[in-house]
Amino acid sequence: MAHPAPPSPLLHIATAADWEEAQARGRYEPASLASEGFVHCSWPAQIAGVAARFFRGQPGLVLLVIDAERVRCPIRHENLEGGDGLFPHVYGALELDAVIEVRRLRTDPDGAVVLPCDF
Repeated sequence: MAHPAPPSPLLHIATAADWEEAQARGRYEPASLASEGFVHCSWPAQIAGVAARFFRGQPGLVLLVIDAERVRCPIRHENLEGGDGLFPHVYGALELDAVIEVRRLRTDPDGAVVLPCDF
């Protein structure tokens, strides 16, 4: 079910290589768009859990900060894994002008993704 996006930014963790490719292509189309039909995103309160669960030990990551009002595709708030929390999913390619900030991420010695302190 589509809902209007709240004013908080959407967040998406990507590889730096995928982001560089998106800049050359003019839009961001991660593998999940082809395989699942949407771009996985998170709200600020969800990003730490997503980073810990899916990105531990992965170098070369960036955090895309997305202005939901600039996203031209439908955004659906769903939980497809049966949990209680709803995650924003962008159903289409992400236009580059919707990404308002890109932050490089690092991992600590134990492999945990270190997020900016404001997220």
